[in-house]
Amino acid sequence: MPLGIEFYFQCAVLVIGVVGTATNGLVLYALVASKQHKKHALIVNQNALDLFTSFMMVVSSSLKLCNIHLTGSAGYWLCTLMLSENLFWCGLCGSVINLASVTVERYLKVVHSSWSKKKLRNWVIYSVAAFSWIAGFVYIQAATFSTTAVIDGACYPYAIWESDTARIIHFFWNFVSFYVIIILIFIFCYWRILAVIRRQAKVMAGHAAAGPSTSQTHAQTQSNQIQTNVIKTMILVSALFAISWLPRYTYVLNLILNPKPIDGGYYATLVVAFLYVCTNPFIYATKFDPVKEVLLRLIPCKKNSG
Repeated sequence: MPLGIEFYFQCAVLVIGVVGTATNGLVLYALVASKQHKKHALIVNQNALDLFTSFMMVVSSSLKLCNIHLTGSAGYWLCTLMLSENLFWCGLCGSVINLASVTVERYLKVVHSSWSKKKLRNWVIYSVAAFSWIAGFVYIQAATFSTTAVIDGACYPYAIWESDTARIIHFFWNFVSFYVIIILIFIFCYWRILAVIRRQAKVMAGHAAAGPSTSQTHAQTQSNQIQTNVIKTMILVSALFAISWLPRYTYVLNLILNPKPIDGGYYATLVVAFLYVCTNPFIYATKFDPVKEVLLRLIPCKKNSG
């Protein structure tokens, strides 16, 4: 029997998951080795969530390719936890929540710097990081266990709803909460951040023109440059999120309006969406200087030339 297009998309998801696990693991090492876990805890948490998501995608995709016949309680738990991509979606939802948290943190530190220095303590940052994990797990567990079932040895995730109305309401709630609101947060926060940075740059240019630069002015300029690099990195990550997740929501909306699924459509849009998780490490590696320096030291030819 010839293999369908869905099989090849499943294989593509598995390959991307392996690449995502390797790259996110490497970048997470670089973040810790460069001591950035002390300065940018939420960015490190973002990478940890992406690593967890990538690894769980590898596990769930591998099991789905095995085409296991499910029986008994073991089959039910395998369906709800793995074959439904439960844990993968937990990490992905947590990643979206944390990405919005990073954006708000950057906004507060740049736009309301005096207030953030007094109120934005380490325990607040760590609490937000923990919340992104907990919220992702709670939401996905509630959605999975209430809508997933094993029928005739096969797993049917997110397929059993009380009514079509409940399914439609859930989709629009998910779309607004995890896409529309997140993008609005990106637009508002980064627009205000860039406006403040531009204004600060003009002030610093005025000081430089007024006389010889002092050590204080130089230190402030260097600090602003570091802040700008972090902002540029997160804007790229945010833009990638907005672009890569649009096909996914478009496909699900089409599926609700027209229940006949497109062959391979689910995995095709999942591949595009998952490129967001897989590409993030390359953004950090090329735009985030502390990460770049650690990764360059790992290249053998660089060591030999040194």
